[in-house]
Amino acid sequence: MHEKISGNIVDVIARKITKGVLTIDNGKIISIEPCENVENQFIIPGFIDAHIHIESSMMLPAEFARHALVHGTVACVCDPHEIANVCGVPGVDYMIANGKMSPMKFYFGAPSCVPATNFDSAGAVLDAGQVDELLARSDIYFLSEMMNYPGVIENDEQVYLKLKAAHKHNKPIDGHAPELAGEGLMAYIAGGITTDHECMTISEAEAKIALGMKIQIREGSAAKNFNDLLPLLENNADKIMFCTDDKHPDDLIKNGHINALARRAVAKGYDPIEVLRICSYNVIEHYKLDVGMLQAGDEADFVVVNNLRDFGIIQTYIGGKKVAENGVPLFERYIPTELINNFTATKITAEQIKVEPAGDKLKVIMVDDGQLFTHSMLVNPTIENGNLISDIDNDVLKLVVFNRYREARPAVGFIKNIGLKRGALASTVSHDSHNIVAVGTSDDEIVSAINHIIDSQGGILACHNDNVWLLPLPVAGLMSTDEGSVIAKQYEQIDAMVKQMGSTLRAPFMTVAFMSLLVIPKLKLSDKGLFDGRTYSFTNLMENTIEA
Repeated sequence: MHEKISGNIVDVIARKITKGVLTIDNGKIISIEPCENVENQFIIPGFIDAHIHIESSMMLPAEFARHALVHGTVACVCDPHEIANVCGVPGVDYMIANGKMSPMKFYFGAPSCVPATNFDSAGAVLDAGQVDELLARSDIYFLSEMMNYPGVIENDEQVYLKLKAAHKHNKPIDGHAPELAGEGLMAYIAGGITTDHECMTISEAEAKIALGMKIQIREGSAAKNFNDLLPLLENNADKIMFCTDDKHPDDLIKNGHINALARRAVAKGYDPIEVLRICSYNVIEHYKLDVGMLQAGDEADFVVVNNLRDFGIIQTYIGGKKVAENGVPLFERYIPTELINNFTATKITAEQIKVEPAGDKLKVIMVDDGQLFTHSMLVNPTIENGNLISDIDNDVLKLVVFNRYREARPAVGFIKNIGLKRGALASTVSHDSHNIVAVGTSDDEIVSAINHIIDSQGGILACHNDNVWLLPLPVAGLMSTDEGSVIAKQYEQIDAMVKQMGSTLRAPFMTVAFMSLLVIPKLKLSDKGLFDGRTYSFTNLMENTIEA
């Protein structure tokens, strides 16, 4: 039986709006007929997130779909390297299988950097042979972000073979090259890398576009580059996509998804049709996705909205089936019967995170709220009984990264601008290897937080004295099996507790999760030690600045 839907139909290919009627049969648009007497609504291509790690929503893909479809998202280009760093190829397969339990179109890539570097410890390794095998599959659509830009530039053998595999299988290669410029950038792009989502400035983005790259403007829960990069639309709209990269559950449910970015772009005066091309056509063309674009013969993937200013979602269709309406998903939840994880860490003691001073100045990671980049600063250390400890008054707190996959000594650093005045927080969401990361106001509080996380076998946690707030993440220590709104509520409660404990960060857990991501400068902490992203090498925790 045919289904007909009328309204103002937005054709992003022809760049025009026509009053008309769509006729749908067997999942496809079989005709688009002009008609003056139509419903007072707009029919637009579905929104696509051009780069996202579903794991960061703490929801499984099928659950994420229920909360993204109501915001008009019909497809996501997904990098599963979070779960791959924990569980390897079985983790990638787990995500693909789970995503198939929903109507959303998930397009997964082959993780290129597992582990992200040789300077931290992941739960798995994907070598060039395994990446080649993944790229040969029809359910793998691209080579995920190549974070090892030094390896590309220096022609590292494994990196070269992974890039070669992507070319062999004719699949695009995503990039990740913060601040890379000049000859290094040219060498990186010469490897066939076509996108970047790490730009922070217009000048950086324009330099990459000039060399042939496409820029994914990112607006996630922690990293927010949308306002700074939006002016790129004036001259480079055909080279732009929108993405979230990392999206926390409460943020998705309350604030929307790509529809919210479209709304903001139009509010700044940009043409709605060009904005919708960025959110659909540009992504489909780049990744060669089988997502419909409101053309006769296409898959009937589209969204009905109230207008082209607010983008209020009335209905979402995928494959001709209405999957969401007025904020409600129209399909049942899928609850997995089997979980996947990788966790062998055993409890630690305060003695294990003691650090004796070895200089007169302490090297500290300085956080910039809303950015993944950090800065480095030297401060006077606070020492108690020969141990470097947190300096609460000056907001310099001890930071610990602890290997959860094999026996190892905890790595210790110090961090500024977290803001805690009491207690500690800990998490197994710790990019990209997802070891345990913890920060706190005392050694005892940090150890308590880490040991509670070990008991749970994965999650995010805040604690103060005997009070513990935990969001369990039993799937790879990254995701919950609960309903999305339940996850969001639990996350909000823990987030609120951390802020009551003193943190002024907008997303403290997300911010701390990136403190072990070594491929984004400047100073980070892996499970092996303090790391300088500018020299791409380990660095000392302390320096001697007083001449002998």
